[in-house]
Amino acid sequence: MRFLTCGSVDDGKSTLIGRLLFDTKAILADTLSAMERTSLRRGVGELDLSLLTDGLQAEREQGITIDVAYRYFSTGTRNYIIADAPGHEQYTRNMVTAASTANLAIILVDARKGILTQTRRHSYLARLVGIPHLVVTVNKMDLVDYDQGVFEQICSDYRAFAARLGIGAVRFLPLSALTGDMVVERGERLGWYTGPTLLEILETAPAAHTEQAESFRFPVQFVCRPRDAANPALHNYRGFMGRVEAGGIVIGDPVTVLPSELDSRIKDIQIGGVSQPTAMHEQSVTLLLEDEIDISRGDLIVKTGEAPEAIREIDACVCWLAETPLSPARQYLLRHTTREVRAKVASIKHRLDVNSLEREPATQLTMNDIARVTLKLAQPIFPDPYVVNRATGAFILIDESTNNTVGAGMIKQAEHLPHWRQALAQWTSDCGQ
Repeated sequence: MRFLTCGSVDDGKSTLIGRLLFDTKAILADTLSAMERTSLRRGVGELDLSLLTDGLQAEREQGITIDVAYRYFSTGTRNYIIADAPGHEQYTRNMVTAASTANLAIILVDARKGILTQTRRHSYLARLVGIPHLVVTVNKMDLVDYDQGVFEQICSDYRAFAARLGIGAVRFLPLSALTGDMVVERGERLGWYTGPTLLEILETAPAAHTEQAESFRFPVQFVCRPRDAANPALHNYRGFMGRVEAGGIVIGDPVTVLPSELDSRIKDIQIGGVSQPTAMHEQSVTLLLEDEIDISRGDLIVKTGEAPEAIREIDACVCWLAETPLSPARQYLLRHTTREVRAKVASIKHRLDVNSLEREPATQLTMNDIARVTLKLAQPIFPDPYVVNRATGAFILIDESTNNTVGAGMIKQAEHLPHWRQALAQWTSDCGQ
C-alpha cells in the first residue's frame, strides 16, 4: 500500500507520519535517540515526531516540508510506502510527484482552521492524478477540546466542496497526531467517534490493481542475449526483460507485440533465471516467446485481442516541473513507459488556476503550472486512458539539451478506445472539461 499525506502548511503531516511509525514500533533505536537529541537542542519539551520526515536541513530550520520524504514500514497485514508531500504552493510539482504512485491520500485539516485553499488544491491534485481513495483527517482535535461539532462542520464543508469537483466517496476521521488519539490506538478522548482508526483504515483499504480487471501490459526494457562460449545452449536465448505494469500472464498465453503487431505465445516466464508459471502486476520478469520476433526496448507486449490503439496526437493534462517555461516553439522528448518519441506542443487549451480551479488562457507554462495540452508525436505510442491505467496513461517530457525531466502528463484522449467507453462515461473530466 502506497499512501500520501498532504494538506496545508502546519496541518501536522510530518507529525502524523512520525506518530504512525512511532506507535507501530517502526522507528529504530538509534533514529529515536537522534530525534530526542534534536528535539532537546531545539527546545522542544517532548519528542518532535516531525523530525522523522523533515530530513533536509532547510526543512528543519524553517519547520516545513520542502522535498517529498518517503518512509517504509510494515505491520502483520501489509507493507507500506509513505510519501510526505510539501504543503507550500511553490512545491506543487513535488506534491504531484508524490501522488503519482499513491493508492490512498490522507488529506489533513487543522481543526482550528477548517478547509483552506491548500486543502482544496491538494484534494484537486489527488483527484487529478487518479488516487482512488481519500481520507480526510481532522487533526489537532486536542486544540479544540475534541469538540464533535467542530469535526462535523469541517466534514460538511468538505463534502460541499468535493461535490463541486465530482469527488466521490470520502472517509472522515478525527484525530490528534500529537497525542496519538485515533492514529494507531483509539485513545480515551474521542469516544463519540465510533469508526475505525487511521491504521485500521490503511489495513483494510483495497491494494493497487485489485479493484478492476486490467489488461496485460509489459513494456520491454531490455533484450537479453547472453554470450557464453562455455554454454552453447545460451546462444539461442532471447529474453525480454521488463516490469508487468498491469494485468497478468501465464505460460502459453497468446501475445501481440506492438508496434509490429506480430503474434506469438509465452514460452517461459523467468525471475532471476528461475522459471515461473505466471507473472503479475508490478513484477519484474523475463519473458521468452515461442517465435523469433524482432523486439527492442520501447516495444509493448500485450495479450492478443487486448491491444491499445496507436496514436500520434495526445490530449493530456500536463504539470510543468521546470524553471524554464514550456515553449510551443520547442521540441521535447516524450517518454511513455519505456518508449521515447519526439513531441511538439500543438496547442495549450487552457491553464488551471489551482487556487480558484478556474480555466485561464495561456501561451506558455511556468513551474508548477497545470494545463490542458495537445501534443503531436513523431512516432506512435500505445497508451490506455489514465483513468484506467496510471502506468500506461502517463508520460514525462524531457529537455533533450539538458536531459532534465521538465513535465509530467496524464493522457486523457482515449475516446477512440471502445473497450473503455463505459468507464470514461462515468469519469468526470479533470482540467476543466
